[in-house]
Amino acid sequence: MKNFDFSTYLSPLTWRYGSDEMRKIFSEKHKYELWRKIWVALAEAQQQVGLVSKEELEDLKKNEKNIDIEKIFELEKDTKHDVVAAIKEYAEKSKIGGGKIHLGATSMDIVDNADMIRMIEALAIVEKKVVAILNLLADKISEYSDFPCLGYTHLQPAEPTTVGYRLSFYAQDLLTAYEFIQFAKKNTKGKGMKGAVGTAASYKELLKDKSITVDQLETKVMKDLGIDSVLISGQVYPRLFDFIVLNALVMVASALAKFAGDLRILQSPLYGEWSEPFEKKQVGSSAMPFKKNPINSENICSLARYVATLPQVAGENASLSYLERTLDDSANKRIVIAEAFLTTDQVLMTAEKIIDGLVINKERISFNLNQYASFAASELIILEAVKNGADRQEIHEALRINSMIAWTDIQNGKKNPMLELLSEDKLISKYLNKDQLEKLMEVETHIGDAPERARQLVKIIKKI
Repeated sequence: MKNFDFSTYLSPLTWRYGSDEMRKIFSEKHKYELWRKIWVALAEAQQQVGLVSKEELEDLKKNEKNIDIEKIFELEKDTKHDVVAAIKEYAEKSKIGGGKIHLGATSMDIVDNADMIRMIEALAIVEKKVVAILNLLADKISEYSDFPCLGYTHLQPAEPTTVGYRLSFYAQDLLTAYEFIQFAKKNTKGKGMKGAVGTAASYKELLKDKSITVDQLETKVMKDLGIDSVLISGQVYPRLFDFIVLNALVMVASALAKFAGDLRILQSPLYGEWSEPFEKKQVGSSAMPFKKNPINSENICSLARYVATLPQVAGENASLSYLERTLDDSANKRIVIAEAFLTTDQVLMTAEKIIDGLVINKERISFNLNQYASFAASELIILEAVKNGADRQEIHEALRINSMIAWTDIQNGKKNPMLELLSEDKLISKYLNKDQLEKLMEVETHIGDAPERARQLVKIIKKI
């Protein structure tokens, strides 16, 4: 195939999103390289028992890297079978050993094992980038674990928390995703060398009166390929494996989309607490030059939503591959696996860039906290008043009434009058004087054990 230009449709994943290292894994070139690797590994195992001669094996090895993809596509036009076309092209190059290529195998002994190798290679890239982001988050958490900020529930001011503790939400979610990647790595396996319906009947026939068993042949081939084989298969490895892997990617993308979504809120001027890095020559809007839009965070949220749709396809493939196998999965599998990895890869790259350059506006955080601190002190005031003999429900109602008055003043651009309102309230002043109320409204210390928990999470991350 010729190098692409921009005169025809291209997927954004061909050039805009994802890394070159991830694109290489899902390239046609790498696919055919893996097919050749599997054919050579099979021939090596068969050479040990005399099914393939030394000369035939050497010929196959000599031509292993000599791949003409254009020729394969040309042959496929006639054969209507990609694996047969690739065998023919390899055999034409290997005049001595070509007649032994694919001996005893079925197409999915080659395709499925190659696909699993690619997924394992791609998972390694995802895992590496997840760990890098976790380390960045751990550093940020450590830096801001004690720095108080206003908490928000329902996007409304709530009790205080710390910046480090909020960052810990995202790190903990991503750590869960990391653990699920480990589960996917442990529980997904290649098909192995099991033939047309998974019984390995063809291999058993070939190995009659030979010195190795079918299991030993399969074990040797899979060891050479660096992957394990599933115990039971039909013509293909269980398609639930794809579902597991894609859900691991969804967990990664979802964790980072939560971070990106929150950052979009906190970057809005009405909050103004965090922002993603904004480059010197970056343009926020073609019409409004002043704008600093959180485009990278929006990109993460957009791509993560797409990743989240793909496991449905994989799940249906698992249930609709009837009996020993049908082709219900084949066409969409060529698309969804690669696109899931490439899209997640882009999410990871963008998230790493944002977190590395994350801007924390301490002044605005403290301003927001002070502006709404008296509201955040409500629980403390209730607790202290009840200790002094008040009825909880009566104090709660008094706080609610005064809070609504104070809230109206804030919305009208006035200073928060909550302290004055409460100190003048007849019910509340019976149980708490102005000095006590003022001290309770210094909510910077009302952060529970958030700093300690955040630091505990950092220790867990650093062990990875």
